[in-house]
Amino acid sequence: MDMTDNVCIEVREVYKRYKSAQEDSLSDVSLDVVQSDVFGLLGPNGAGKTTLISILCGIIPVSSGNVRFFGNGTPYSDYERKSRVGFVPQEYAFYQELTPRQNLDYFGAMYNLSKTRLEERREHLLEVLGLEKAGDKKVGTFSGGMKRRVNLAIGIIHEPDILFLDEPTVGVDVQSRNAIIRYLQQLNEGGTTIIYTSHHMSEAEEFCKNIALIDHGKVIAAGDLQALKTAHGVDNLQTLFINLTGEEYRD
Repeated sequence: MDMTDNVCIEVREVYKRYKSAQEDSLSDVSLDVVQSDVFGLLGPNGAGKTTLISILCGIIPVSSGNVRFFGNGTPYSDYERKSRVGFVPQEYAFYQELTPRQNLDYFGAMYNLSKTRLEERREHLLEVLGLEKAGDKKVGTFSGGMKRRVNLAIGIIHEPDILFLDEPTVGVDVQSRNAIIRYLQQLNEGGTTIIYTSHHMSEAEEFCKNIALIDHGKVIAAGDLQALKTAHGVDNLQTLFINLTGEEYRD
């Protein structure tokens, strides 16, 4: 199969400038994500990663350029595209005063899941993400790792074909991080395409097949991770990252 035949996301010459901003947050960004890939969007703080994910998820519009999903020009408001895409944001996206079951029921209903299917998905996710015993406790009382897992469960309640993850393991303990990554790998092995951002370079190196390095709103390197390391004469992602983005502070 030709590579273009299984591209599920095409980004072409995308620019984004926020109102009153003096510079573009994204400048001439083009990249492809193929089906069943684990694709890392990596870069320093303020590089434009979250802006790009927000555009791809339909949260904010481009200033110019094109984004195509599943080989066509599906608009952001299209129901089919929304039903096939999941988003797990860096910020917690649930109701702290509700339990995991109540949160999953609420968000699952937004995707028009049938009552039977929603119950099946809810109980499955609570079990595989280690939340079953806490399923009826208020999420506001949870540890950071448990909250991250609730965040993840909500983002995949509708079994999306494409899953966007913005720093899915930030601020959690090693056990929770390993559990989350292990489950994401299982999802990917089942065919889910994953687009992922993180500041954990060792985690990204283990998890991602292809990457795009973004700095100052521009793609400065993209492609197969191993090929990029070989091309730049380095043996790990962190060295590649530092060599291409520099060592100055990014606040």
